[in-house]
Amino acid sequence: MLPALNPDSANLTDVLSSSFQAISGEGNRLNLPPVRHAVVLLVDGMGAHNLKARLGHARTLAGAFSKAAVIQSGFPTTTASAIAGLTTGQRSGRHGLVGYSAFDPVNNRVFQQLSGWDSLTDPATWQRVPTIFERATERGNTVVTVGAARYRDSGFTKAVLRGARYVVAGSLAERIRAAVEVGHTSDRPSLTYVYAPELDMAGHANGWQSPQWTHALESLDSALASAVPELSADQGLLVTADHGMIDVPRESHVLFDSAPELLEGIAHIAGEPRCLQLHFEASLDADARATVLERWRDSEGGRAWVVSRDEAIAAGWFGDVDPEVIARIGDIIVAARKGIAYYDSRAANDKARNMIGQHGSWSDEELRVPLLRFGAFAL
Repeated sequence: MLPALNPDSANLTDVLSSSFQAISGEGNRLNLPPVRHAVVLLVDGMGAHNLKARLGHARTLAGAFSKAAVIQSGFPTTTASAIAGLTTGQRSGRHGLVGYSAFDPVNNRVFQQLSGWDSLTDPATWQRVPTIFERATERGNTVVTVGAARYRDSGFTKAVLRGARYVVAGSLAERIRAAVEVGHTSDRPSLTYVYAPELDMAGHANGWQSPQWTHALESLDSALASAVPELSADQGLLVTADHGMIDVPRESHVLFDSAPELLEGIAHIAGEPRCLQLHFEASLDADARATVLERWRDSEGGRAWVVSRDEAIAAGWFGDVDPEVIARIGDIIVAARKGIAYYDSRAANDKARNMIGQHGSWSDEELRVPLLRFGAFAL
């Protein structure tokens, strides 16, 4: 049995789209009430499991958290795919950002989709569908995204945040205040998105169970405690996340290159440490491809879901997949089931193996994220 999203549960793809419908006075998947101004705060790396374990450090978040205040992200559980899903309302098979790194069939290369953009790939066409920001702008709404200066002109921003005016703010507290202020100053309905990477950064560097992660959560909660009372009567705020996180110690790293036969027939390795996407050498015939797949299943099937591209698409892992996106998805997907992460020890940059907090696969810890309602959305 392969994992799949629960069709009865709300998804991250519903959050911004429902907020847009709420400011338009329309019904929506999340049953948000009509409001004039909507704010969506995405906290990178704050899974529902992680938050629940540290609720004693987050009084404001705890007041809105319950068993019902949990939704699911999408697959893979990684920032590039998840934020694109949030801002387009579509799964990765449609928007095209199918992993942390992905194969670019036009240029025959793998590139990292958060910060690896260059002149070879156009963000306006690689991300293939209109954003909700573009739709809201066309409707005449005020549309703003709030983030750090370093993200303002990135290729990823141009791919997934297009259609919104980018406002730079420094600290997390300043970003949240700036987002709330949009509703105070706009004479039109407004849709505002604000991004908080601090928990994810602390988790990757130190693990989500570390004091550093807890401190970042406390800072987030403090910033929210100051901002929530400033919400106007017709302004709603949603707090959600792109994925959760598990801690993977270095001794749980699987160095797949230590079994050289696993690399036979593999031309490109994309994805991330908990969800490899392997691309065959173009010259391999069908029998050779089947042999490579079985070799990976024999080696890793006890601790990972090892599936072909066709199997993953048939199981709905990427949602509906447009023909232009198919080649971006790995011919073989190796999604960790146990608390492991896959690495290639031949890589020149070994710093990646210092990462403790990990995500990308199908565990509940990675997949389930909070959806917390404040202001007019809490009524």
